[in-house]
Amino acid sequence: MNHPRRLDERARMTVRLTLLCAAARTERDVRFADAPLDERALHRVRALAGAFPRAATHCTAPSRRCTETARTLGWEPVTPQPALRDLDMGSWYGRTLDEVAAADAAGLAGWLADPQAVPHGGESVAQLCDRVAAWLDALPSDAGRVLAVVEQAVARAAVLHALGAPPQAFWRIDVPPLSTVELTGRAGRWNLRMAELPLSPRPPR
Repeated sequence: MNHPRRLDERARMTVRLTLLCAAARTERDVRFADAPLDERALHRVRALAGAFPRAATHCTAPSRRCTETARTLGWEPVTPQPALRDLDMGSWYGRTLDEVAAADAAGLAGWLADPQAVPHGGESVAQLCDRVAAWLDALPSDAGRVLAVVEQAVARAAVLHALGAPPQAFWRIDVPPLSTVELTGRAGRWNLRMAELPLSPRPPR
């Protein structure tokens, strides 16, 4: 039988979660795809080494760019989390936004306007938001501080869940590469917390 005092202590436990958006290649044409980081992106990641507080748990999305970001930061051991994977872009995978617009303008417009739309046959924005929300709410109350390298789409979904915002607001959230999202969770509720200092360095000139 659980003691009432112990239950009360667990309810007061706070999960401190930092989501770091993965570094990105510095190429001009951005594709719906995963790719290894180039040297300029790795240089920006190395500049962040030591900028994060100590954590009990280090996680990463399973993509190459996320795992390379985590390893370059020296986060060891780091645990891949399938629930933090990027949005499944289906038949659009590997294409640029301009290529998709040229081939399926109506589908692209519908996808950007409707979180339930799946013109590419992959995963909808609403499905992504549900997946990320489930991962957040499954974190144990005694997890302490958790650091995770995630995709931009996952960071957007996490902010929506913390604020209780509808998936229609997904595209209203800008998440640049190597930016951070600070969340605190307690008793089943998440709060968005502004970072005290910017963690991401300015790109080299």
